[in-house]
Amino acid sequence: MRLLLPLPLRQREFRLFFVGQATSTLGSSFTVVALVFAVLQTTGSTADVGLALAATRLPLMIFVLFGGVIADRLSRRAVMLASDAGRFVTQAVAAVLLISGQARFWELLVLFGLNGFAQAFFNPASVGLVPSLVRDDSLQPANALLDFARNGAATLGQLLGGALVTLAGPGAAFAIDSGTFVVSAAALAMLRLPASVMPTKPVGGFVSDLRDGWGEFRSRTWLWVGTLHISLLNAFALVAFFALGPVVASRSLGGGIAWGLIGASFALGMMGGSAVALRVRPNRPLLAAFGAIVLAAPQLMLLALAAPLPAVALAACLGGAQASFWGALWTTTMQREIPTSALSRVAAYSQLGTLVLGPLGFAVVGFVADAIGLSTALWIGAIWIVASTAIVLSLPSLRGYRPIVPKAAPA
Repeated sequence: MRLLLPLPLRQREFRLFFVGQATSTLGSSFTVVALVFAVLQTTGSTADVGLALAATRLPLMIFVLFGGVIADRLSRRAVMLASDAGRFVTQAVAAVLLISGQARFWELLVLFGLNGFAQAFFNPASVGLVPSLVRDDSLQPANALLDFARNGAATLGQLLGGALVTLAGPGAAFAIDSGTFVVSAAALAMLRLPASVMPTKPVGGFVSDLRDGWGEFRSRTWLWVGTLHISLLNAFALVAFFALGPVVASRSLGGGIAWGLIGASFALGMMGGSAVALRVRPNRPLLAAFGAIVLAAPQLMLLALAAPLPAVALAACLGGAQASFWGALWTTTMQREIPTSALSRVAAYSQLGTLVLGPLGFAVVGFVADAIGLSTALWIGAIWIVASTAIVLSLPSLRGYRPIVPKAAPA
């Protein structure tokens, strides 16, 4: 039976990590739905929902670089255990307040913010830890499996989260989420890590470490150009899909049900892209990863044309597939090319870079669509995807990159 498992899952340490991450992602997906209803239950204000969502995301963006520095200076497992412990506490306290009916909005904002703060430490440490859990020939499949589990758990969690909130209230969802961080922490605690995973003793201060990480990041053209490309892509194109797509669905495709189907297709595509990355190992991974990005353009084109719902849903599936396929190959390339001692810092710079323009895009896309028209804004996003990707693929350092991967060991 074990031989039927993908190669990374045959390795005990990765198997433990995989189970812990899938479980905690499932729990966190419950609270994506529960957070909205928790705020509405507490204040009844839709404006407060926006503030609550911002409270979870802003600390993640603000502190992710700090999290990268800490993960490179200390034991990454210890950093992740502390993050899981912190998120267990925030979610458990939120659950108690909501179930007891004593929650106040400011208390929830503080708890949501602390949860995002803890996640800012976990994410860079996780990227740095994975290479120590698998052999190098299993690295890309390992990242693909993690993405598949996260995407699948997120999709299932949001579906189940709605039912859970309806039946038991948002407090129950937060209580379950807090328990999943116990599972994640237990899996981390059981890992048997090699001594080489321990970081060397730091010789500089925080600013020095941050500067050194930036030096590693900007010294690789493929890395900073690729990050900038995804950042602009998110701001100009992905934001248009998620912000303007529901408007098109409401006006022309059948309303909320139609958009729900499109969103489900996107999520299904993300799982499919991870499955492809699990099996397909291109000789030029960055060429394949960035070349696949053009598959995100048809969903915007078809929305601009108000095409039939099945066509838009199929295009959204392709859009989701390219996103997860790119993610698995991008993370694997960083893990192979960046020195272990700087990996979490470089991952933090990449994560921050890809996310930083998203909030600005969401803030202005509606005004832009009102000014130039909904269809025109969607066409601009689609054209940007194709044109900017072509420019990026013209770079020799990105297009010609070939990893040196040891031959796979016998199963």
